[in-house]
Amino acid sequence: MSSQQAVVDHVATIVCSRLEGQGAGHGFDHIQRVWNTARVLQKKVGGDSFVIELAALLHDIGDAKFHDGEERSKEFSTEILQTLGVAVDVIQHVGMIVDNISFRKRQSAEPLSIEGQIVQDADRLDALGAIGIVRTIEFGVAFNQPFYSDDAEDKKTGIGHFYEKLFKLRDLMNTDAGRELAKVREEFMHAFVAQFKEEWTGTSEKQ
Repeated sequence: MSSQQAVVDHVATIVCSRLEGQGAGHGFDHIQRVWNTARVLQKKVGGDSFVIELAALLHDIGDAKFHDGEERSKEFSTEILQTLGVAVDVIQHVGMIVDNISFRKRQSAEPLSIEGQIVQDADRLDALGAIGIVRTIEFGVAFNQPFYSDDAEDKKTGIGHFYEKLFKLRDLMNTDAGRELAKVREEFMHAFVAQFKEEWTGTSEKQ
């Protein structure tokens, strides 16, 4: 295609179409927020903006949760970018990023480039704050998971997800800019959890 911006715009259109109807906190609205946040971080941190935007747009194109447990984002990204005539080195770079940024692969993931670190931070930031709370609820509704339960020892819950994963993300941020944003969003979530538990039990330590 004639320009990098034209490629980015075309990829955004493809991803929007592919993810139409996909919810559970992983629809195109999530992609747009990660894309926007990645651009904000790139201005502060640096890195190749073309690679960052493509990886942000494509990072969930083949999410394992929607493909019978098989992660296919690298495969789908490669197919899309080849069709658009993107340079091989860019395709490989984007493929490496989307194949290695997920939380579940953190023990086996390959080291990320600065571009990959930025996209990973942007993706993780979207799991925090007010949006993170809403996405957790959306996921629970889609997969029949309660948000909270008094007897949740052996039951997956939304609040449990905060402690199992989301409250760990700030320490896993790659960039100082990502950590700063994560701190604010995590503090909001902690305040929400405290308020939620007070209302759930009908008691308040402030009384």
